[in-house]
Amino acid sequence: MPRSFSLQEVAQHNSPSSCWVVIANKVYDVTDFLPDHPGGAKIILKYAGRDATTAYEPIHAPDTIDKNLPHEKHLGELDSAGARQIQKEQESRKKTQDELRVEAAQAAKPPLSRILNLGDLEDVARKVLSYKALAYYSSAADDETTHTENIRAFSRYFFNPRVLRPIGHCDPSTTILGFKSSIPVFVSGSALARLGHPLGEANITRGAGRTSIIQMVSSNASLSAAQIAEARLSPAQPLFFQLYKHRDLEVAEQRVREVEALGYNAIWLTVDAPVPGNRERDIRAPFVLQDQERETEAAKTAGERPKQPEDAAEEEENVNLLGTAGALISHADINMSWTETIPWLRRVTKLPIVIKGIQCVEDAVLAAEAGVEGILLSNHGVHDHSSLPSIDVLYKLRKQRPDVFDKLEVYIDGGVRRGTGQFIALPGRRATANDVLKALCLGAKAVGLGRPFLYAHSAYGEEGVVKAVQILERELITGMRLLGATNVNELVPEMVCGRALDIIEQVNWQPLISKL
Repeated sequence: MPRSFSLQEVAQHNSPSSCWVVIANKVYDVTDFLPDHPGGAKIILKYAGRDATTAYEPIHAPDTIDKNLPHEKHLGELDSAGARQIQKEQESRKKTQDELRVEAAQAAKPPLSRILNLGDLEDVARKVLSYKALAYYSSAADDETTHTENIRAFSRYFFNPRVLRPIGHCDPSTTILGFKSSIPVFVSGSALARLGHPLGEANITRGAGRTSIIQMVSSNASLSAAQIAEARLSPAQPLFFQLYKHRDLEVAEQRVREVEALGYNAIWLTVDAPVPGNRERDIRAPFVLQDQERETEAAKTAGERPKQPEDAAEEEENVNLLGTAGALISHADINMSWTETIPWLRRVTKLPIVIKGIQCVEDAVLAAEAGVEGILLSNHGVHDHSSLPSIDVLYKLRKQRPDVFDKLEVYIDGGVRRGTGQFIALPGRRATANDVLKALCLGAKAVGLGRPFLYAHSAYGEEGVVKAVQILERELITGMRLLGATNVNELVPEMVCGRALDIIEQVNWQPLISKL
């Protein structure tokens, strides 16, 4: 029988030399794990000797402790008195200003029937998400130039529609790595769905299953790979796995074999995030929340000791510059290579391999030479400050090396918000809508959407995911008919021109450069 502990016993272990925490009424000794915690020791020590459930669960899969903490450090259960006390404290806890704001937004959100496009879903999500969740979902590196350009770049491309073609029957379905998809769109890997909704990635899995699209599951999902596989509507529902390769080869191999045994259908090796990006909005989130509470408790803080000059050094030392996002990939392998990593992965699995994160024509060619089944043109949307938008990389690849499209399947993600080439208003700016059809015309087999599905699921759960797919399907059929295409095979490069990019490439810049 496991031993039970009182809250008083746990509270005695509240230091770096002896650190215990309670998670879901189970007691763990995490002292030895402090130096290895991806988010740093500080966040664990904040809950040393206390219950850490509410902080832990939204950003960790349930099997995380089992995988990272030796069995002997699983000390036992919290006694019934302690469990009751924690429950009572949670029920009587004063809600924060952010929690009160979220509750009001949930009560005021419009019915799903009034949602007309993905921008509407995002607008609702931005109101009902916690500040921390929104900071993570919406942030990007540095000045967020790449994220903005990912959205704006599609406006540089224009259609050459064909007319007087029979378009009564229009079929937007396709295959991705041989698996059927109702539309040429898939869920791109995105972490921590439970930050937006307590059911997490399972909402997206069930929504994808109901609408017959395919979900790519992140290594950093807030549910375990097994839980997500169990959420499928049937064992035949395809799932792809986005692999952040661990620097420990044994750990990395175990992860691949685990998802293969669970019935995942492909490995998407992530190469565009070897190190954390500088996502300042994500990093600032704890400061903003602290300031909110200080403002509401001004009377209580009025008598605090004024800050002294020596406090600055201590505060600087305690700042977590990784943020929520950076901590997720702190164990990633930063020494991956074409000569070592791809052959290793081929030895480990028989599943199809897609390289996620190709950002230039040269690497697309190397991927084709490596014999992988596909590439995802992506700049991760958040990590690189000035990477070329994926649609521009696709355009350059089509012009410079069209042979690559015959050797593997090409996908893109980053910034897509509509199926058709129209304008939408996003919070804080007027951004051109990204166009799935433009990518398909240029040779992409399918397009990945990450944030839009996080927003849809955060706003309306599983039904929001279904609604997002229905919106995309309607827009795609409309757009295909206006182009004169009745299936995805009729979407060809001649239907798109990249006027602005062509002009830039045709200019002889050397005389101008020589005058600088």
